[in-house]
Amino acid sequence: MTLRIDAHQHFWRYAPATHAWIDDSMGVLKRDFLPDDLAPLLRDAGFDGCIAVQAAQDVAETEWLLRLAGEHAFIRGVVGWVDLCAPDVAEQLDRLAANPALRGIRHIVQDEPDDGFMLRPEFMRGIAALEEFDLAYDILIYPRQMPAAVELTQAFPQQRFVLDHLGKPRIRDGELDAWARGIAAISRNRNVSCKLSGMVTEADWQAWSPDDFAQYLDVAMDWFGPERLMIGSDWPVCTLAGAYGDVIGIVSRYIERLPPEDREAITGGTAARVYGL
Repeated sequence: MTLRIDAHQHFWRYAPATHAWIDDSMGVLKRDFLPDDLAPLLRDAGFDGCIAVQAAQDVAETEWLLRLAGEHAFIRGVVGWVDLCAPDVAEQLDRLAANPALRGIRHIVQDEPDDGFMLRPEFMRGIAALEEFDLAYDILIYPRQMPAAVELTQAFPQQRFVLDHLGKPRIRDGELDAWARGIAAISRNRNVSCKLSGMVTEADWQAWSPDDFAQYLDVAMDWFGPERLMIGSDWPVCTLAGAYGDVIGIVSRYIERLPPEDREAITGGTAARVYGL
């Protein structure tokens, strides 16, 4: 039976300096979020496990997430952080990847002022180092950074990439066309998969409805197909706009019309394959 996996969630011990991106509008996130908080939510949603994704650009956090994975069997993998631009990135990866729970790396590219950040030679050198360790790379960007992501994923055809949060379309503004063109472009690179996650926080936090997301899910389905899509909650960030079950329900209800094998891919099969679970 295919594992059911929440492919994108976070843990943290809240510290204002470490989590400075949590501003006053996000007050509900200013506390600790730990495995014991998530476990019952996963169970109630019928998930067998999750992928814990970095929230701080700090190797110490990655080491902590790996320790949590060793303590909680439902944490099936970790997408951590290293400085991919560092001269010693291969040595850092060698040390971290000795722990089999490390399944990918992510950098918070959306916060980089240079829209071409991912095409810098030193960053691309870091991406090149991932293949040796069989690690995926999670792409976290805004739509304006999509051209660089397309070029990056073309440059490394053997590297597995995962586009987080559908590339963060501006759902609250109803923006579709420019984002959809970006999705079409990056999906042509068959080494890229996409997470159906993070949508509610791109919508109106107080007034969204499941119908708001249908056209975005349609685009993702048309271009990636179920074999390259994976469900994710983005918990606890998603709680800014909705309860865990309601957020997961957006995608769960959308895929009810699909054949069982397609539903299984989206709810766990794709994540298991891409992250090597």
